[in-house]
Amino acid sequence: MKPINRTATQALFLLSLAGFALAAQTAGKPQEIQMAGYLLVPHRQSPQSYNAGFSMYTAVWPLFHGFDAQPVDSGSFGTWMWAQRDDSSEPKFYADIEGGVGRSKGRHFETETPKFSMGGVGLDFSEWANGPGKGKGSGKGLDWSQPKGQYGVAQLSPWLVWPLDGLNFKQGSQGELFGYGYLPLPLTRAKATTAGRNVPTGDQSWTLFVNTGNFKGPVAFFTPYYWSHFSLQRPDLAGMFLDSRGSNPNKALQMETHHIPALRATDARGEVYAKVAPLSFPRNENGDAVVVHRLSVFDRSALWEPVKAWLEGGAPASGLVDPQGTAEQTFGGGGQSTWKIFAPRTPKEDRVPIAWNSFATPTAFDENTFGYRWNPALVSKDPDAGTQLSRLPQYFHLTQNAAGKPVWKVVAVADVPFDTGLVQAQFKNKPRESSEPFVTPQEPKSVWKKPGPVAGPFQVRLGDGSFLTYYWYRFADQPSLLNADLSPQEREDMQKRVEKLHRLWTKERAYLPPPTVGRLVDLDPALIVTPPKGLEVGYVPIATRQGLTRN
Repeated sequence: MKPINRTATQALFLLSLAGFALAAQTAGKPQEIQMAGYLLVPHRQSPQSYNAGFSMYTAVWPLFHGFDAQPVDSGSFGTWMWAQRDDSSEPKFYADIEGGVGRSKGRHFETETPKFSMGGVGLDFSEWANGPGKGKGSGKGLDWSQPKGQYGVAQLSPWLVWPLDGLNFKQGSQGELFGYGYLPLPLTRAKATTAGRNVPTGDQSWTLFVNTGNFKGPVAFFTPYYWSHFSLQRPDLAGMFLDSRGSNPNKALQMETHHIPALRATDARGEVYAKVAPLSFPRNENGDAVVVHRLSVFDRSALWEPVKAWLEGGAPASGLVDPQGTAEQTFGGGGQSTWKIFAPRTPKEDRVPIAWNSFATPTAFDENTFGYRWNPALVSKDPDAGTQLSRLPQYFHLTQNAAGKPVWKVVAVADVPFDTGLVQAQFKNKPRESSEPFVTPQEPKSVWKKPGPVAGPFQVRLGDGSFLTYYWYRFADQPSLLNADLSPQEREDMQKRVEKLHRLWTKERAYLPPPTVGRLVDLDPALIVTPPKGLEVGYVPIATRQGLTRN
């Protein structure tokens, strides 16, 4: 028999006692941590010829229902649209259109119901354009003398005003589908020079089209100059941005989450548990969650070619995307989660995943519809939302999977030790980063005042409780186009083209491929406006202020 090493045994015993004592000291004192990661959605790829944009339907729902969690930074299901690359030898850089539906720490007037941002990311995150008048930076202290995307998006629709805090949906949305996509329109002509330099600017105005219950059609677009002006800093990238290049049709489709509040605590035995803020997901009549529907990509024949021919003197184009130029990127099986629970500043390799598949099964309900089937033993109806939402598990136990790797496994509330303090712990609603109003320049010589608006001010109260002030501008005289490196003649040419669209492309007609399941979400009705008499064609509403008070 091998002799017992009493010294080593005693050391281990003392070490276990020390660990037990430390656990006892920290028990009942939950530590603030977070949950973050991605929910990945696999889909069929398409040929590179489908390089003229995409559309999709994504569910709109309150990720936190009945609980105003702060801080929160999480999108819903969305995508990243990149410019096509000719070959791998081209310089690497970051610039795309992402954005989407979600909640952001940078918003000033957040509610349970999420909002939508356009999310045009400039060169290596140096700028971003989230909508007309909204770029990198926000609210008080925003330096308009050095814009970082505030002028990157121009208003196109005469029937919808875009809030500075993001596009509002009707309050109380609980899983209805928001149809949106980006397609290029030939609103300008390509140029060999940009800002007097030997750098080209392309002719593609990537335009946001939406399909909702109360508004349909094009809303706003990224000016070609927003992309090409980065080449002034990096001439080696000339012609590689979205003003000139087509879109890569094969994009990631994911739910990106940066920060969900969570708590961690250790019981007297040294076991570690976590509690996540109460998360809700959509729930249909079968108890399932439909989160993404009808992901489509388009070739040049779908919209670009007929519109270009029309604006250059040909027959009118309806604006409806041609099914013959459309490819459906269908869903199959599979789908992963990288959601992990961890303390701030934890190295990525040390972050521990949650056992997502124990309660959620990624499912293609049909080839165009993706979502999740819930484990009814672990996921129940949201107690505050009737049958419209499901409540995900809140409590987790740090243990190991079959391979011996650490994992956060779901645990019932009854099995969470009382001495952790987690069951009785409440998530604190921290103050938002800011509730300051969004304001735009008021100087008489600024592009907001010269030549300035032709009607206003008008004001509406939005569903998020804020007041939005807006004016009517002649399309070519809106601030973004006065910062788009366009000569007066080029702006007038653009004005004529857009007047054609205003006359024919109304807000009641469906432009994107329609959904075949579910119901469409409504936008905040306060955002749908009627042009003043005489300004029905060639004029657009531009928000100039958004705040909690009327002035």
